[in-house]
Amino acid sequence: MREVAEPFSINIPDSQLIDLENRLRNSRIPTQIDNSDWNYGTEANYISELVDYWLDEYDWRVQEDMLNNVLPQYTLDIDGRKIHYAHVMSDNPKNLTIVLTHGWPGSFLEFYKVARRLTHPEEFGEDKDQAFNIICPSMTGYGWSEPLLDSGCDVRKVAERQVKLLRALGIERYGVQGGDWGGIVSPHMALLAPDSVVGVHLNMCSTASTDDPEEARAQGVVTGPFCISREYDREQKGYAVIQGLKPDQLSFALNDSPLGLAAWIIQCFHMWGDIDGDLESRFTKDELITNILIYWFTQSMPSAIRLYCESMRANTFGPVRDFVKTPTAVALFKDIPKPKREWAEKEYNIARWTVMPSGGHFAALEEPKLLADDVREFFGNLQG
Repeated sequence: MREVAEPFSINIPDSQLIDLENRLRNSRIPTQIDNSDWNYGTEANYISELVDYWLDEYDWRVQEDMLNNVLPQYTLDIDGRKIHYAHVMSDNPKNLTIVLTHGWPGSFLEFYKVARRLTHPEEFGEDKDQAFNIICPSMTGYGWSEPLLDSGCDVRKVAERQVKLLRALGIERYGVQGGDWGGIVSPHMALLAPDSVVGVHLNMCSTASTDDPEEARAQGVVTGPFCISREYDREQKGYAVIQGLKPDQLSFALNDSPLGLAAWIIQCFHMWGDIDGDLESRFTKDELITNILIYWFTQSMPSAIRLYCESMRANTFGPVRDFVKTPTAVALFKDIPKPKREWAEKEYNIARWTVMPSGGHFAALEEPKLLADDVREFFGNLQG
């Protein structure tokens, strides 16, 4: 029996906006070494500039209206806990549905630039017949998707709940797409529902690396079970270590300080975006702040970072363990993993491999046209 979804609109009470403003006005920005320039973490001068903009120019209500209009949202009860998702329809309800899954520290906001490109391509000079219907879930424990409060909600469990969501909506045939966690959730969905998932599209492809040090050095990755970049392994993975071991140690601060939450999130956008030293060449202040506030207003950062710990304990952090037989497309942006196609072919049924000229980890925000075009071309062949 098909479940009935509840329409959902974001509507943050004024009292929370007032509380947020008071916290920001009373925030204490730490001193830093002269000319640190992001080398020690989030740069204090940039955060000061961002907070000034946040207080004086940023308008949450404008962003709230944008999200409600561009990404129509719903909630549905799955095993006693609600999943929040956006459902953007084309003109034809029979068109193939594509499930777009975000990662950390992103949110369903990431897809606001690509949703219309995929559902109404004719507005962007593309073929109207290659339109899709789009579902963008907030992963369990992220945003307005309620967390599971018993232990064991790893990345496979997130995928399982999203498969149940599609089943509850009566959608029997669909494609999956994602990066970051979404790049791991999506293959798990294909493994869990092989008769339903017709294709997998990844803008972050996690594979094993090589055991050959020379080959790894030439590819710019470390040897071993994950093909992560040498730069990430050497300089950037500290956040994942603490989130994977003792996430609650961070949760108190991130749940209580909007300044601390902003600094923790923005450092990742600075590290992983294809920004050439200029954060706002790819992300506007409004995008950065709105993404932060989705975590803030929902108090979801504690459960969001717990996904690292649960997945490490379940040994599901990283590439899936079983071969993904579903046809798989990889759009290779500048990112944390740097796989070779031959490595990916050992783990996925690779049907398409595209090396992108620009764009980084947050591909849907950074290069929405490149991503949407690649998704459309891949799934266009699977539409019938």
